[in-house]
Amino acid sequence: MSAADPWSRPTLDDLRQVLESIGKSDTVHDRAAERLELSVPAEVVTSRGSNVPAMTREISRFGIGLLHRGSVSPGDVTVKMASDTREYKYLVRLEWCTPCDNGMFMSGGRFLGKLDE
Repeated sequence: MSAADPWSRPTLDDLRQVLESIGKSDTVHDRAAERLELSVPAEVVTSRGSNVPAMTREISRFGIGLLHRGSVSPGDVTVKMASDTREYKYLVRLEWCTPCDNGMFMSGGRFLGKLDE
């Protein structure tokens, strides 16, 4: 894939630029779970079976934030993440998707459950 591929996975630099452009807000978020900033490669599989390469932005016990090129419609999706030793698959209800810098999109949703291989 070339760097110009509109569906290529965002890089860590892309993620850093987007996060810097958003800035760290001083707003207190009333969230039930502590969120960890986490940047790992992920893949979103939509209900129509499209694969969208992504990077995670943050993760909590209840949900996940993603960065990807191209819009993904809210709804139930499968999110795959890999560690060095295995792949993890989760059913996620994507609740929002919004455009951000560099033609990329941020989305977020809540975990519905872990999927077995």
